[in-house]
Amino acid sequence: MSLPSRDLDAPMPRLARLRPTLLLLLALGCGPSDRAGGGTVIIASPADTETLIPALRTTVTGRMVTELLFDQLIELGPTLNPFGDAGFEPRLAARWSWDSDSLALAMTLDDDARWHDGRPVVAADVVTGYRVIMDPTNGSPIRSEITDLDSVTVRDERTAVLHFKSRTAEPFVTAAAVVPLPSHLIDTIPAGALATSAFAQQPVGSGRYRLVAREPKARTEFAAVTDHYRGRPGPDRLALVVAPDPATGIAKLWAEEADVWDNLPPTEVAAAAAHPQVRLIQAAGWDYTFIAFNYRDPSDTARAHPLLADHAMRAALSHAVDREQLVRALFDTLARPLLGPFVRAQFTADTTLAPPAFDTTAANRLLDSLGWTARDRAGIRRRGGRPLRLRALVPAPSANRVRASVLVQEQLRRVGVDLVIEKLEGQAFGAARDAGTFDLVFHGVGTTPSVRGLRTTWASRTPAGNGRLNAGNFRDTTVDASLEAGLTALDPERTRTQIRTAYRRVIDDAAAIWLYEPVQVAGVHRRFVTPAWRSDAWWRTIGEWRLDPAATRLARDARPTAP
Repeated sequence: MSLPSRDLDAPMPRLARLRPTLLLLLALGCGPSDRAGGGTVIIASPADTETLIPALRTTVTGRMVTELLFDQLIELGPTLNPFGDAGFEPRLAARWSWDSDSLALAMTLDDDARWHDGRPVVAADVVTGYRVIMDPTNGSPIRSEITDLDSVTVRDERTAVLHFKSRTAEPFVTAAAVVPLPSHLIDTIPAGALATSAFAQQPVGSGRYRLVAREPKARTEFAAVTDHYRGRPGPDRLALVVAPDPATGIAKLWAEEADVWDNLPPTEVAAAAAHPQVRLIQAAGWDYTFIAFNYRDPSDTARAHPLLADHAMRAALSHAVDREQLVRALFDTLARPLLGPFVRAQFTADTTLAPPAFDTTAANRLLDSLGWTARDRAGIRRRGGRPLRLRALVPAPSANRVRASVLVQEQLRRVGVDLVIEKLEGQAFGAARDAGTFDLVFHGVGTTPSVRGLRTTWASRTPAGNGRLNAGNFRDTTVDASLEAGLTALDPERTRTQIRTAYRRVIDDAAAIWLYEPVQVAGVHRRFVTPAWRSDAWWRTIGEWRLDPAATRLARDARPTAP
C-alpha cells in the first residue's frame, strides 16, 4: 500500500514544530546513554492503527501493529512463495501435517509459546481466533480471506485442526490468517463487544513485543518480551509515532526524532544526501497503476461501450502512450513500466510478457481503420460529425495519478484523441468508479504475495463476490477458467502456469494501459544493522535489528530498567 499523496513541492516544516515529539522520544530512554541496550526504534507513520486486534485490522499500519503484538501460526518467509508450505516458517505452530483425507491440517503448537500474561498458548486459542473472524457481529475483514476453511477444532491441548472445504493452491495463506487469540480472556466478551472491550484497549498478545502505552492518533509504544519462545528481540522498545502530514514525518527522520519512514517519495530520496545518518533501502514495490478501459456504456452498463468494446480502439490508445517517458517524468529511476496485471515481486510474475509497445504509427493506422479520419482545427479526430472524446476518471488525492493523467492527455492528443480529465475526491471517485460512469479510469491496485486477489481485480463480476475491483467490467471466460484452475491446483508450477495464462490473456485483450509499478525506498537510521528488507512486510524482521557497535547511540537507546 502506498503512502497518502502529498504536494511534492510543499516546504519542509520548521523543526520547532517537532519539540513535543522529541520530549517523548527522550523519555523512552530510561537511563544513561552509556548503559548497554538494544535501542529504541521510532517508526514514523502517516496513519495510526485502527485496531490492536488482528481479526479487525483493515490497513497496513493495523497489520504491522497487530503482527508485532500477536504471532501467527505460521508466517510466509522471505521466498514469498505462497503455494504449498515450502515458503512458510513456523511461528506458534512448531509443525504441521495433513490428515489422510488431505482436507484436515493439524497444527501442533510450540511447547514454549506463551501469552504475555504467562499462560500457555493452547489449541482452544486457535479456535477462538477463528471464531472471532467468523462472528458476523465483529465485522472482521479477514472473513473473506478464509472462505476455503470449513471449521477449526481441538484435537488435544497442543493440536488444533483446520478443516478445509476443498484443497486449494494456498491453504497455508489461509492458515496464516487465523491468528490465535487468548481464549481465557476473549471467550467471556459478549458477542459484538470485542472492538470496544477492555481487551481491545490493552490486549494480551503472543508476539515478540507487548503493548506498553497508547495515545490514539499520536503514538503507540511496545516493549520487548525478554523471555519470548522465539528468543529476545534486538530492540528493547518500539514506538509508532503518527505524522498525518508526510512532510512532518520525514522531517522527524532527518532530525533523528524517528528511525524509520518506510516509503519515501522521489523528492525526499534526493534530499537524503543531506542527512548522512539515514540509510536508504530500495526494495520491490507491491502496488501498480494502470488505466482501465470501461467495456460497458457509462450511460447504460447493460450495453457494451460504443467505442472501447472494440479491441482495435483499445489497442490504438495503448500504442499511443509512451510509458517509458511517463515513468521517467514522474519517478526518474524509482519506478518501472508495468508489464501487466502483476508486479515483478510476485511469485507468478512473467517478465517475458509485454503490453503493446509505444508506436504512434500503429495507433494512427488503427484509428484510421475505425473511420476516425477527419480532424478538426485542434487536430481532434472526428467521425460522423462527432469528436473522438473520452472521459477519464482520476483520484484527486493521488498526485502521481493526477500528473500521469496530464501526460497521457497530451500523448493521446498527438494521435487525435481528446481526453477529458475529471478529478474527484476520495469517496466521490470510488462511487463513480464502482458505478462505471467513465470511459477510462486511472486505477491503482495493491497486491500481496498471494494471488487470490486476482478474483477481485480481474475475474468477471459473476459469481457474486468476484470482480469487486474490476472497474472496467472486463469479462473473459478464459481468464476466469485459468484463475480458478490456478487457485485450486495442488502443484505450484501448475498454479503458476495457469495464472500466467490469465495474465497473458488480459494483456492480449488490451484491457488496460499498463503504466507503472513504483519501487519502495525506505529511510532507516544508520545506527541500526538490519537484515534483508521484506518489502511486503518489513516489520517482520524488526526483532533481528541490532545496534551497530561502531555507531554513536542516541539517548533513547539505553536499556530501560523496567521494560
